Amino acid sequence: MIFDTLVHIDNYKGIHEGVFKGLCLLRDTDFSAVENGKRYEVDGDKLYFFVSEYETKPSNDTPEAHTKYIDIQCLLSGTEKMGVGALEEMTDEIEERRGSDIRFYHGPTDEITLTPGKFAVLFPGDAHAPSIATEKPSHCRKVVIKVMI
Repeated sequence: MIFDTLVHIDNYKGIHEGVFKGLCLLRDTDFSAVENGKRYEVDGDKLYFFVSEYETKPSNDTPEAHTKYIDIQCLLSGTEKMGVGALEEMTDEIEERRGSDIRFYHGPTDEITLTPGKFAVLFPGDAHAPSIATEKPSHCRKVVIKVMI
């Protein structure tokens, strides 16, 4: 997992070509005109993104993980906590959504706080539980970039 600010994206130039392209997309795109809920393909299935709006919730006890994609998550507005943990430390798999690249688990996580300008890069070994309220529920708008491994 990487947790950083957009100011430092040049530090990640050599780690994975798609991740760096995704980070540049975060830095260089005006998402204010991007419609929520639609899939926007940058490079077909290899690199795409979507934007969503939601209210944070008091807790999220079902971390998720992906096997085919790296997630890059960045808030455009609002504040949320995200639980993150090692996939191998998850205690049990509770749901696999057939036909999609997502599985849900139970297990221990530590929290990070996302605010606009900060991003998290979540690799297949990173379980993550997003959309957790800080002190009280918050309205958030987030971009999630999917990078095929």
